Amino acid sequence: MTEWTKVCDAVDISENEIKKFTFDDLDVLITNYGDGFRAFPPDCPHMSEPLDVSGEVNGDILTCCKHVWQWNLRSCEAATGMTEENLLFYDLKEDEGQIFVDISTPLLYPWQEEEDIDEDDFFD
Repeated sequence: MTEWTKVCDAVDISENEIKKFTFDDLDVLITNYGDGFRAFPPDCPHMSEPLDVSGEVNGDILTCCKHVWQWNLRSCEAATGMTEENLLFYDLKEDEGQIFVDISTPLLYPWQEEEDIDEDDFFD
């Protein structure tokens, strides 16, 4: 079930800006790409580079400047052939000038799920 959490007012995020918001122990990045907003996990799916530091938005393209992976913020898909993984996106809605995000289920990349495996399970 969708659980909308108010994040901020739309005017709080300038065009082509990426802002990090923290809810308990969950970080979410939100960007304004001019024609809308997107919410996504804070790390690049390639090598866990923090996108609030190395991410750059130019129109509807988000680029991780560390290794130049790019995503189309309109379609939520890879924008170039060298980008090997899609970026995960949270459901987001704008209502009466406010931004809401469904953070009821944290989005994890495969490498994050592997980090949660207890190594002791393999050596018993």
